[in-house]
Amino acid sequence: MCTRYSLTSPAEAVRAYFKVGGADEFPPRYNIAPTQPVPIIRMGAGGQHELVLVRWGLIPAWVKDPREFTTLVNARSDSALEKPSFRNAVKYRRCLIPANGFYEWTGPKSDKRPYLIGPRGGGLMAFAGLWEHWQGADGSELETMAILTTSANATLEPIHDRMPVILATELFEGWLDARALDAKDAARLLVPAPADLLEAVAVDKAISNSRRDGPELQRPAGEQKRLI
Repeated sequence: MCTRYSLTSPAEAVRAYFKVGGADEFPPRYNIAPTQPVPIIRMGAGGQHELVLVRWGLIPAWVKDPREFTTLVNARSDSALEKPSFRNAVKYRRCLIPANGFYEWTGPKSDKRPYLIGPRGGGLMAFAGLWEHWQGADGSELETMAILTTSANATLEPIHDRMPVILATELFEGWLDARALDAKDAARLLVPAPADLLEAVAVDKAISNSRRDGPELQRPAGEQKRLI
């Protein structure tokens, strides 16, 4: 599971990395949690890439009442094509999710230690994702996304058995363009990232509180001051 991540690069840096325009400005976020608005990159109606804000937690189009449906934060890459909740999105609605890092916890339930995992030396990365458009009988609309996950690489194995799918820049176009790359071929891109891409740093347990946000949450645990 990936249930928390961060996007701290300025909006202009995100646009430059993904070579895309659009979307409102968005502030640095150090503790992004499900149901919050997040930026994604997707293929627009005119065939151009676009940066838009959607809600994290996918709601399939066939759901009658989102209030009675448990939102889907992650989608397992090895079974997404078989699941009714994700099957059409894999075929037609693939996206990229900008991130600087994500969090995982390890240890006994009573004393879990959070880790920040991100590119060695810092910088942006792109999670593979799926998005959906839901429309209610009353005309209300909601756009949502889920992060695709795969088995952990060697860096993540000591912490967790799953990780987000991280796509290299040369794979962006193929992943987004469902007309050029069908679902079965796209699914072959959903593999663990190279072990040397990422590093994991223990951070303060305050990150577990989804209401907390700020750069202090990402300081290495040994340097973190106690927060009241």
